[in-house]
Amino acid sequence: MKLQNFLATGLVLALLSAPSSLSAVVEDEYQEGFLTSYLNRGLEKAMQVPADNEKPSFGRHITKYVSVPQFGGYVIGGYRYSSRNNAGTNGFDARLIRIYVSGTVLRDFRYRVQLELKNPAMRDYTLEWIRFKEIQVKVGQFKRCFSYDNPLNPFDVGLCSYSQLAGRMTALVFEDCNGEPGQNGRDQGLQLQGDLFPIGKDGHRLLRYQAAVFNGNGQNRRDNNSQKDWMGNIQLQPIQGLYVGLFGWTGTYKGSNGVSVKRHRWALSAIYERNDWTFRAEYAHHKGRNVNDFDLATNSWREGSTDEADAWYALAGVPVTSWLKIFLRYDVYRKSATWGTMRSIYSICPNFQLHKNLMFQLQYDYVNDRLATDHNYHQLWVQTYVRY
Repeated sequence: MKLQNFLATGLVLALLSAPSSLSAVVEDEYQEGFLTSYLNRGLEKAMQVPADNEKPSFGRHITKYVSVPQFGGYVIGGYRYSSRNNAGTNGFDARLIRIYVSGTVLRDFRYRVQLELKNPAMRDYTLEWIRFKEIQVKVGQFKRCFSYDNPLNPFDVGLCSYSQLAGRMTALVFEDCNGEPGQNGRDQGLQLQGDLFPIGKDGHRLLRYQAAVFNGNGQNRRDNNSQKDWMGNIQLQPIQGLYVGLFGWTGTYKGSNGVSVKRHRWALSAIYERNDWTFRAEYAHHKGRNVNDFDLATNSWREGSTDEADAWYALAGVPVTSWLKIFLRYDVYRKSATWGTMRSIYSICPNFQLHKNLMFQLQYDYVNDRLATDHNYHQLWVQTYVRY
């Protein structure tokens, strides 16, 4: 077994055989906006919530011991321009229009639901057992626990787009390395997670882990084969705010053409947040064919098809004022893990956040794509964010 397959499989098996609340650094947390804050305060006044020290009772007829539901939503839209020949994407567009609700039942169970309104679809539906920080259980549909970039809320990414690593390795936006169409980085499954070993004067947790099993077929889709995707990660936090993580993923993907391919992925990642400074860097490697490279007529793989890809990026967020933060990113994806298939993006993106629920972004990209006819071109994004 090659190194990348060994790392992906070994990491996941180790996590699932070990006894095992994630903070916002790796999770798409829900927050209320302008309008939903009034709705939430009204619900708080209308509902009678038991005191925290009141012991819950259990039974099929119990209706108490539920938190006030928290509603929220946001809209992201703007304009995109590309100098690439026949780009076909220049113009205004609504990127995301979301609405969500979350709350707890019997204090130990948390539910979340998130809907997309632009092209109506279910994004998240989860039920979590959250009694202990050391071990929590989540079931439903949610972000795949691979990479730091994928699980982030769009407000926290820092740029108008996620990295190519997240896009191509988690099927976040684009077709992934195996040919799975964009799935918003989500899948349906079961996940264990937790934070272990408090250290230091601040009591921050030294070790974080996640271990999950998914259908492997993406959001809102039933499994279409007898295989499951297994993934997990181990993250160390030697000092508060600094995480270094190793991620693994192994499974099988079956395309709509009936072709099945293996998927083995691993990533090495780091993230650091302190005093409003942000640093993120990740490298990921993929092993496995793309189902769209298989020729059904000849029952063989097309010439030039490969079974390997990789990606990496480095990002820095520099605070300038209380309302202005500038992000810089160097972002690379190599379709065949070779220099001849490299697509590099150099980005700068000022974030003008005038309010917790209002932000504007202006992003410039210089793109060098060695597989494109016009290797070098420019992109300009303007995006508005508002929580309502």
